[in-house]
Amino acid sequence: MNPIIKNILAVIVAIFAGGAVNMAIVTISGSIIPPPEGADVKTMEGLNASIHLFEGKHFIMPFLAHAIGTFVGALIISILAANNKFKFAIGISIFNFLGGLIMVLSLDAPLWFELTDLIFAYIPMGILANKLISRNR
Repeated sequence: MNPIIKNILAVIVAIFAGGAVNMAIVTISGSIIPPPEGADVKTMEGLNASIHLFEGKHFIMPFLAHAIGTFVGALIISILAANNKFKFAIGISIFNFLGGLIMVLSLDAPLWFELTDLIFAYIPMGILANKLISRNR
């Protein structure tokens, strides 16, 4: 297969798979760690209005969704890309980072969570996923 076509398909699959993992974790998160009493988590406005009710434990699942979703996307692209696997893994990580940055700008979460999420859930996961695949080849 043409390397350019292969890389384009790898990007599409990696973005879709990483996003699906992220959404799956977000979807089940409320059954693992229920939101605080009285919190409306169904809309962004409701989430912003009730974010002050959240404790540290309520930020575990969003962090895991971002980190594991990014890891899966970077892992997949590190396997499927025809070349420049590390660059593609970092590219997927940056793509997810931008989504995280949009969330930080639109949600009034605590600064400690925003920094932890932006620093540890994206670029390090892309590096880790790529190193894992590179070591096994």
